[in-house]
Amino acid sequence: MHALGPFPLSCGRTITDARVSYLRIGALNAEGSNLILVPSSYGARVEDLAWLAGPVFDPQRWCVLIAGMFGNGASSSPSHGAMGLAEQGWVVDQRDNVAAQRRLLAELFGVERPALVYGWSMGAQQAYRWAVDHPEAVARICCVCGTARTSPHNRLFLLSLRQALTADRHWTGSGFSAPPEQGLLTYALIYASWAASQPFFRTIAEPVEEHVRQQWLPHYQRHDPRDLIAMLDTWLAHDVADGGDLTATLGQVRARTAVVAGSHDLYFPPADLEADARAIPGASFHRIESELGHRAGNPHSSAPEQEQLRSIAEQLLAS
Repeated sequence: MHALGPFPLSCGRTITDARVSYLRIGALNAEGSNLILVPSSYGARVEDLAWLAGPVFDPQRWCVLIAGMFGNGASSSPSHGAMGLAEQGWVVDQRDNVAAQRRLLAELFGVERPALVYGWSMGAQQAYRWAVDHPEAVARICCVCGTARTSPHNRLFLLSLRQALTADRHWTGSGFSAPPEQGLLTYALIYASWAASQPFFRTIAEPVEEHVRQQWLPHYQRHDPRDLIAMLDTWLAHDVADGGDLTATLGQVRARTAVVAGSHDLYFPPADLEADARAIPGASFHRIESELGHRAGNPHSSAPEQEQLRSIAEQLLAS
């Protein structure tokens, strides 16, 4: 955990004693030129992404630094009392997470320019922010199953998750008076229906509602529901063009870029990612063929998708 002290957010609020969680795998070389930054995804703790070292990145060659975003329950989050929710004027922007990561790299590792910022889902959003806001500070970005702006259809999904939690009878307007068991179950049912693909669910032997209770609900029950809401609000706010011309904004990216789509991703359809890639000078676009849906970009237990990601990453790092 790295302490940041008072940390002003883009929304105008200040985290009094901010902290950012991190996990380093592999050694930093003398030049500091082999650092790969991996920003966390929705609901992920840094240890959840440690699987990348080995299947995707060789830890004997690369120093893989995984950084937890604000709201994930380990870095500063509503569950710590460090911040509130949008109802109280607290919204973390991805630029805030990038600012924390830049300080983490500089203050602990003496690195100003990582070799690669690699992110899946909300991690991809942060990679885009690095390239747009700090073009001199990043050599390469790899954006896996994530877009440069949250689309209208994606917003509907996120709003349905937020409504599932805040419609629970224990919601107070600023938090929960008791665990929102019904709200979390509804939330998990919605989340699962989008995160995996239709072909994937045809392979499930048990009833899908039982599958969600066993395989999905526990993942979200480990989080304080206020943290789940805070991360949703960060996702909802994401737009590297800040309401302006997205194509023109992406046209200014200087980092060598790979954009990776999942063939059956319902959150971030391949066409949306391909449009982002076309706007970035020299970007390469890749499509992972997989029935895992959105989770094709985080295949911690599926070798075929891991091999595709490793090949893409190695090609980018060699450029």
